Amino acid sequence: MYPILLKIGGFHLRAYGTLIAIALLTGTWLAGREAARKGIPPERVQDFVVWATLFGLLGARLYYLAFAVPRIFLEDPLGVLAIWRGGLAIHGALIAGAATAIWYVRRHHLSFWRLADTLAPSLILGQAIGRFACFLNGDAYGIPATVPWAVTFTNPQAMAPLNVPLHPTQLYEMSLNLLLFGLLWWWRTRVRFDGQLVLFYAGGYGIIRFIVEKFRGDQLQFGGGISAAQTISLVVLIVAGALIALRTGPTATPSKG
Repeated sequence: MYPILLKIGGFHLRAYGTLIAIALLTGTWLAGREAARKGIPPERVQDFVVWATLFGLLGARLYYLAFAVPRIFLEDPLGVLAIWRGGLAIHGALIAGAATAIWYVRRHHLSFWRLADTLAPSLILGQAIGRFACFLNGDAYGIPATVPWAVTFTNPQAMAPLNVPLHPTQLYEMSLNLLLFGLLWWWRTRVRFDGQLVLFYAGGYGIIRFIVEKFRGDQLQFGGGISAAQTISLVVLIVAGALIALRTGPTATPSKG
């Protein structure tokens, strides 16, 4: 665990923030390339990323707090926005990002499915980088493990239990996300209809998160001990599969790239 990459006097360069910034910049650059290939003005993608980042952070924070510490909304309303305290959830960011995309395409008269396909590879690549950030930060940790590749956190700044061998769930998800990125990047020029790539992304990530969640030690749960991430992943997988079936029908809109 390396939460601090660099110290110069009172200045601390934190690993998590640095890698998240790298993920955003890399994803924006990649999406810009895809936008130009698909005939979408790259500046539209750059503008959208700014909005999606702002609302995505808010969504990630609200989702996490709603399951982890719902009392904060009444006891410490200002603490809701204190993201520097930790506590963000990727599903909240994705839900907020999707809502932002719906608003954005309506405002700028763009195709939702084409924009979503443009962003899909960047999304999963950014998530892979983000999971490595979690590993360096000591969060999104796994359950106790006896496997040879188990990791043990000793830094008191980690959110994970200290001095206990744990499943490296961050690295599990990072590796699977990179595999999904490779598949999407290869498939992006072979799509049969607009929306196919983002639906493959949604279904693929639903499977990834459903599997990895079984090894997570910090699950957010619905009442009764049900994992929120697994439940949402299953719903997303079903919806993505249904939409793929509908959009491969005779009324499907062919892809233009």
